[in-house]
Amino acid sequence: MTSMHTHPFLNTPTALAIAHRGGALECEENTLPAFSHAVALGYTHMELDVHATRDGVVVVHHDPDLTRVFKDPRRIADMDYAELRQLRSPKGAEVPKLEDVLTQLPTVCIAIEAKSRAVVAPLCALIQRLGVMDRISIGAFDPARTELARQSLGPDLLWSPAHGQVARLWARGWGVPLGLTDFKLVQVPAVWKGVPVVTPRFVRAAHQAGIAVQVWTVNDSAEMTRLLDMGVDGLMTDRPTLLREVLTQRGAWPLT
Repeated sequence: MTSMHTHPFLNTPTALAIAHRGGALECEENTLPAFSHAVALGYTHMELDVHATRDGVVVVHHDPDLTRVFKDPRRIADMDYAELRQLRSPKGAEVPKLEDVLTQLPTVCIAIEAKSRAVVAPLCALIQRLGVMDRISIGAFDPARTELARQSLGPDLLWSPAHGQVARLWARGWGVPLGLTDFKLVQVPAVWKGVPVVTPRFVRAAHQAGIAVQVWTVNDSAEMTRLLDMGVDGLMTDRPTLLREVLTQRGAWPLT
C-alpha cells in the first residue's frame, strides 16, 4: 500500500524494513556501528531516539541516562557534549550526534523519536539546516513534542501521532466516524497493554484515510509474516538479519 503515498520516506513498492535503533539485538543500539551494520545488510531505513545535551547538541540515545549501554549513570541533559563525547561503550562506540548519522549515512531515511521536549527545538533547527525533511519522520509518546515539531517545520513534516489519534483511527476501523488530524503515518505496536492494535480493520481504516502503518518492534519471524500478510507498510525490528530473511523468502528483498 505504500505506493499511495508521495513522501520520499514512504516511496517504496513493498513494505519497509526498518532497523530499530540500528538493530538492537545484533549491535550496540543507537550507535554508528549499529547503523552501518544495517546499511551493510541492505537497509535503507532506520529508527533512532534523540536527546539534547545541556548545551543543546542533539545526540542519539534511547534512555535519559547512560547506564544501560555506556555504564555511566549520568543523565544526558546534565552533560555538555564535550563531556559526552569522551564516553565509550563496552565495544568502543561513542554516543553519536544525530548530525553525524545524517551526514555519514546520506541516503538513509530515519524515523526519529523525540525523547524530551528539550530536544525538539534543536532537532528542528538541525533538520532545517541540513535540508533533510524528505529523509526523516518524527514521533513521540508526548503529543506536545510532535505539535512543537509541526509548528516549527510546517506541513511538509512527516510525523506519527501519539496514542490519542491512534485510538481514533482504531475506532474508525469499527465504523466510528471520528475525525483525524492530518497525518500520513502511524508507527504503532502490534499489541498495546494486551489489546491488539494492528488488525485487518485498523490497517484497512488507515489505508482508506491514506495513512501508512509501520509496526514496532517485531522480532519474531512468524509475527513478521502475519503482519506482512495483513498488509502493513513497514516493520521495525531489533533483528534486521531475520527480517531480511523473511522478506527474501517473500521475494521482497532487496528493497527497490
